[in-house]
Amino acid sequence: MKLNRTHMCGDLRLDDADKKVVLAGWVNTYREHGEGLIFIDLRDRGGLTQVVFDLEDVDEDTVKQSRALRREDVIAISGKVRKRIGGPNPKLETGEIEILVTQLEVLNKTETPPILPDEHEAEKIGEDSRLRHRFIDLRRPRMQQILATRHRVTKVARDYFDENGFVEVETPCLIKSTPEGARDFIVPSRHEPGQWYALPQSPQIFKQILMISGCDRYVQIVRCFRDEDPRADRQAEFSQIDLEMSFVNRDDVMNMMSGFVMRLWQTVLGYDVGDIPVMTYAEAMNRYGIDRPDLRFGLELEDVSDLAAKTDFRVFADALAKDTGCVKAMRVPGQLGTLTRKLTDGYSEFVKQFRAGGAPVVKMTEKGLETGIARFLEPVADEVISRLKLEPGDTALFTADTWSIATKALGELRNKVARDLDIIDKGLWKFVWVIDFPMFEWNDEQNRWDSMHHPFTSPMPDQFDLLESEPGKCVSAGYDLVVNGSEIAGGSVRIHQPDVQKKVFTLLGISDEDAETKFGFLMRALKYGAPPHGGIAFGLDRLVMHLVGTDNIRDVIAFPKTQTGSDLMTEAPGPVDPAQLEELHITVNLPEEQPAGA
Repeated sequence: MKLNRTHMCGDLRLDDADKKVVLAGWVNTYREHGEGLIFIDLRDRGGLTQVVFDLEDVDEDTVKQSRALRREDVIAISGKVRKRIGGPNPKLETGEIEILVTQLEVLNKTETPPILPDEHEAEKIGEDSRLRHRFIDLRRPRMQQILATRHRVTKVARDYFDENGFVEVETPCLIKSTPEGARDFIVPSRHEPGQWYALPQSPQIFKQILMISGCDRYVQIVRCFRDEDPRADRQAEFSQIDLEMSFVNRDDVMNMMSGFVMRLWQTVLGYDVGDIPVMTYAEAMNRYGIDRPDLRFGLELEDVSDLAAKTDFRVFADALAKDTGCVKAMRVPGQLGTLTRKLTDGYSEFVKQFRAGGAPVVKMTEKGLETGIARFLEPVADEVISRLKLEPGDTALFTADTWSIATKALGELRNKVARDLDIIDKGLWKFVWVIDFPMFEWNDEQNRWDSMHHPFTSPMPDQFDLLESEPGKCVSAGYDLVVNGSEIAGGSVRIHQPDVQKKVFTLLGISDEDAETKFGFLMRALKYGAPPHGGIAFGLDRLVMHLVGTDNIRDVIAFPKTQTGSDLMTEAPGPVDPAQLEELHITVNLPEEQPAGA
C-alpha cells in the first residue's frame, strides 16, 4: 500500500476543509455523472465518506481505474476535504463534506460478491447465507457497531473490576468432566488411551480453588462450552464475565455487581440504572409467576384458591384436590387494550405447553362478572371483584393445577398478554435482584434432590440445620440479576466447609466414590483453610444482546454456530483423517454405504 491512511471514513467534518487526507476502505456505492464526475461512497469501520473524481483533473490511468471500480473493491484515495457540492447529506455523519480525489490506489479487485453488506438486504438474504459468507456480512455497519459495543463492554468490565482490586486469571480449557447440568464436550488424550478431557462448562471449580489459593478477587472473560441444543439466546460455545471474591457475604457480591451494571449502562447507553431492588424467589413466583420477572409492566398474579374452593367449578375442585393444588388469577385492565375472544381462546392452548389444562376467563361489565366462567363464580363474585380490583372493561384470566404448574403457566401467559397488548415500554430498563432460592428441587424420576443452582452453592447461614432435617425448605445463598425479564447474571456464596459440601453431595445422590473421582481435588483443597467466598457470572453475549437491542445471540458473536451447531463458513464440524483417529485410539463405526437405488 503506497498511500498511508491518515483518517477513518467517519472522522472528517466541515472543520477539516482544505486538509489533505488519505482514506482507505471498500467501495460502497458508485455513480458516474455525465459532466465527468464519479461519486463513490467509501466505507470502513468508521462510517461512510463521499469521494469525488473530477475526471478532467486526474491523469489518464486514474480515469481508467476509477471507471472500472465496482461495489466492494478495496481502494485507497488521496485528496482534499471540501464542503459538499450540492448541499449536505443528512443521512451521513460526514454529510457536510466530500473528498476531491487527486490520487487513487486500487488495493484489491473483488469478484462479484455472493451477498452485499447492506442493512436493508440482510433479512432478505437469510441468515444461513449471511453466516456462510460471514466475512462479508461482518462488513455491515450494524455488525461493526455490535463488535465495537462488545469491545466497550469488555473494556468497562476490565476497568471496573481492576479499580476494585480484581486480578484477571486464565483457567484451563482442558479439564476433567464434571456434572454441571449439561453435556460436556469431550476431547481424547493421545498420551493416555481411553482417557478424556472435557471442555469447561464454566470455570466454577477453578475460581473456587483460586479463592482457596489466596487470590482474593478474581475476574476472567472466559469461553465456556455446553453440549446442548442452541436457540435464539443460547450457543454451545459462549462467553462469560466470571468473578469470585473472598471473605464476603451475599450483599457484598450483589453490591459490587450492582455497581458494575450501573457503570456499564451509563457508559454504553448513557442510562441511569438507579438503585436495583431486591425480591425473593417466593415473591417473584407469587407475583409474576417466574423467577426472572419483567417489571416494565404490571399484570400481577393473585392467589384465589380460597375463593375457588367456595365454587362448584369442577376444574377448580380437581386442582385443589391435588397436593399443593392452587388457583391463580390475573387482572388485565381494560384501559390497556381489548382481549378479544380469539385471543382468550388461544390462551387456553398457550398454557397447555406448560402443562396447565387451560386458562378460564371472565369479563367485568357494569352489571358484574359476565361471559366465560362467570356463572361458576356467582357464589364469590363480589369477593373475586374485590380481590382482583376488577372494574368495568377488565378481564380476569385463571389457571388451576399444582402451585408450580398454575403459577408458571399464568406467569408465561402474563408475558404473552403484555406482548399482545403492546404495553411493554421498550425504552425502560428494569433491573431486579432475585434471592432466597430454594436450595434443592425434588427429582421424582431419580428419587433424589437436584441443586437449584449448582452443587457448590451454600445454604444461607441460618439454614444449615435444614440440610439434614428438611432439605426441601432449605434456602440457598444464591442470587440472580434480572433485567427486563432476562437473567443476565447468576451466582452464589459457595460452600467452604468440607463437611457441608459432603452433606450436599449426599443429598444430590453423589456417592463418596463419585465425589472423589469428580471433585477430589476440590474436596482436598477445602480441608486446608478455605475462606468464605462467593461469586457470579454474567453472560457476556446476553449482556451485549440487550445493549444493542437484538434477540438473536448470533448477531453479537463474530463467528457463531447455527441452530444445529454448524459453522457454515468453515464447514465445521467435519471429517478428520482416519490416521488422526487411530493415533487417538478411537474407532468409529460409520454406517455402510447404501447401494445405488436403495
